[in-house]
Amino acid sequence: MARKKELVVFIAGREGTCSDCGKQLARGDFLKLEGDKPLCMDCADLDHLAFLPSGDAALTRRATKYSHLSAVVVTWSSTRKRYERQGILVEPAAIARAAAACSADADLRAARREKAATVRAARDKAYISRFALTVRRLYPACPAGVEHEIAEYACLKYSGRVGRSAAAKELDEQAIQLAVRAHIRHRFTTYDELLMDGWYRDDARSAVRADVEAISAQWRTEKGA
Repeated sequence: MARKKELVVFIAGREGTCSDCGKQLARGDFLKLEGDKPLCMDCADLDHLAFLPSGDAALTRRATKYSHLSAVVVTWSSTRKRYERQGILVEPAAIARAAAACSADADLRAARREKAATVRAARDKAYISRFALTVRRLYPACPAGVEHEIAEYACLKYSGRVGRSAAAKELDEQAIQLAVRAHIRHRFTTYDELLMDGWYRDDARSAVRADVEAISAQWRTEKGA
């Protein structure tokens, strides 16, 4: 089935006259051409339509679908030397119906985002709990609460990454050791101060490596041993 040809309404670029009723057309008025004859909206039988500016593709698409009669509104661009679409003319009821449908879609998308956020939060909570328990098992002498700080940072760091789900399931011991060492480096050595003083990262890491190793070994020692 051949696609229906769109009706086109022009925005007048200069003053003119309706060829049917003689009504004066001001610059900016809508007009329809029949051949080379300009018609005002009354004479073109389009006066009952409302203008919907471009900008919301979903609203435009739905309003056009719901309107029995519609027209594309264009204006001449002197800089680009072509007609450019400015919006559509559709029945007011179609705009209202389209707006309601778009609003319902927005509410549905918001509900889906909220549900997804709740699911992510639950997964993150479980991930943090398992990560913290593993840190405590591997480093039984670490200060109270440190395991949760390390786990929360790890969750934040990897949030949204493709490999996070697999890492959360396996809780790779090497990854946890790296997370613990990074925490020690930042919180229990002068590493951050060295960076603030302008040290290169590798030089600063080398300077605190012995402290990181010593604290890590201490945390691995069983309490009371």
